[in-house]
Amino acid sequence: LGAFNPGFCRLPNGNLLMMVRVAEALVNSLYEGNAYSIRWDPEKGYVKDAWPVESLEMQDARKFRIKEYDFPVYVLTSLSWLLPVELTPDASSVHHIHYDKIISPSNTSHEYGLEDPRISMVEGRYVMTVCSVSSERHATLLFESEDGLRYKEKGIVLDHQNKDMLIFEGKLENLYYALTRPLGECYFGSPPDSPWHPGAAIHLASSTDKMFWKPHNEAFLRAGKASLSNVKIGGGSPPILTEKGWLILYHGVEKKGPVGIYRTFWALLDERNPSVILALHDQEPLLEANPGLTSVIQDQMYISGVVFTTGIIASGDEYFIASGEADLACRMTVVSKEIFYS
Repeated sequence: LGAFNPGFCRLPNGNLLMMVRVAEALVNSLYEGNAYSIRWDPEKGYVKDAWPVESLEMQDARKFRIKEYDFPVYVLTSLSWLLPVELTPDASSVHHIHYDKIISPSNTSHEYGLEDPRISMVEGRYVMTVCSVSSERHATLLFESEDGLRYKEKGIVLDHQNKDMLIFEGKLENLYYALTRPLGECYFGSPPDSPWHPGAAIHLASSTDKMFWKPHNEAFLRAGKASLSNVKIGGGSPPILTEKGWLILYHGVEKKGPVGIYRTFWALLDERNPSVILALHDQEPLLEANPGLTSVIQDQMYISGVVFTTGIIASGDEYFIASGEADLACRMTVVSKEIFYS
């Protein structure tokens, strides 16, 4: 169905790595009055589950909603796993695809797949957060690696419906920091004169060991009423330290259709106190979906208007920015550092 939303890092040999989310769907998921989904089972392996079509709402191509519940319950139309793809140092071509090092469902906590990895270099180790999807919970897993290719699962670090966890490159005042994005079944309205939209937002958390995280009491980065992001925002690339402070790229969503329009915005945070936002560029996007990039595979498109940034790496006077394009393909964008420093 798609190979997209890649975690991104530089390997010890100088090459780049994209940890690609591969989403696989059934060729025919609708037949004989049922919709079928894929699930990993500890005894049977991969199985198909049948759901009567009349029991589902199917407006969103990425998922079905089960009607019988008074709260949102979904069935995914695909199952995702992670594929390490090694690139040349200039990000121009694929060097090697490491099919022998894939990360696939192996626990009931990710029976519906592993999604949207983010990779940070922390104290000489590769630290990767991954969204795990199951009927048990929708959580964030932590993986660690010595070489950027072989990862060991450390377990769940953020519980139900906390996505887009991005860990800072190093410690601040002897603490690890991370951006988080908790979701909820409901939200409460902002005051009429508030500059902020209610809904999903980016928050800060800190930890002494990377396993147990304390959310900060103060709200951090929210969707502004002056921005195109009028539905929700969420973390994109892990924060990297620049000469101007911590640089973060994040996604903002504008309401349109069942999926919305996803764009990439950016902010700079204070080096010593990342809760202080030095610059916020939330009105003019850094990246927008580019239909020209997917025109050669137009027949495979199932959503549009989506660019989802997941990584950034410095290279001389430029940055390589890794994103998913339309939940279909991996996109590499090269931008000058001057964009963020001017």
